[in-house]
Amino acid sequence: MNQHTTLVTGATQGLGLGIALDLAARGRTVLLHGRDRTRLDAVAAQVRAAAPEATVRTCLADLADLDQVHALAARIRETEPRLDALVNNAVAGGGPDPRVRRFSRQGHELRFAVNHLAPYALARGLLPLLADSAPARIVNVASMGQEAIDFDDVMLERDYEGLRAYCRSKLALIMATFDLAEELEGTGVTVNALHPAHLMDTSGVRAYGLNPVTTVDEGVRPTVRLLLDPGLETTTGRYFDQFADTRAHEQAYDTEARRRLMVLTRALCGES
Repeated sequence: MNQHTTLVTGATQGLGLGIALDLAARGRTVLLHGRDRTRLDAVAAQVRAAAPEATVRTCLADLADLDQVHALAARIRETEPRLDALVNNAVAGGGPDPRVRRFSRQGHELRFAVNHLAPYALARGLLPLLADSAPARIVNVASMGQEAIDFDDVMLERDYEGLRAYCRSKLALIMATFDLAEELEGTGVTVNALHPAHLMDTSGVRAYGLNPVTTVDEGVRPTVRLLLDPGLETTTGRYFDQFADTRAHEQAYDTEARRRLMVLTRALCGES
């Protein structure tokens, strides 16, 4: 089992750390991603101590910089013999001051960049390795908080608010999930999105000033189910609210909106 490898982004705290601990306890090889070397090494030591039989490796990259995202995918392709699963979990939340509009290294609105562009680019870069390791699974951690994208103001240059930006970025992630699943049909690589749990007890929830109402473990269980449940091996292109296969925001099923988003996404990610 420890030959089965899963990459978890944003693994140094909250849901990502919970997923990593769960997978390590099951004997999986876990690739822990983080953007701070000191914190990443400390969490790797924590996971190894909790699951001494597991294989744990670290991946350093700032997902607010697409150059680092592309480099991360290239390093993993070069160094890992297989990749059975990718969990796109890293997130830029509403932020402690939701009035402040922040930017990625490339100048894109930060939530859109980290929550949508980065997971898209990372999945794209890792597809050759995932396909070679098939059956393989991609799980995109989205949110029940979804708001329609305004294609005249995708980066929210007008009426900016952090939670609004977060909700739009998470819908973009779901829309990209559906498109990638259609593209990969028949390859053995599945792609699904989920809302793991409502207002988990994480630093991002507290930083925005919200009161947590669920534990991190309540989000870990449905996420790991999408990764490991044999009954879901061929399930793809779906959005789950925890364990329930349900509908996302209506814009996610608008083929023209998805086409426009994909044209923009590919251009911003440097695809020809």
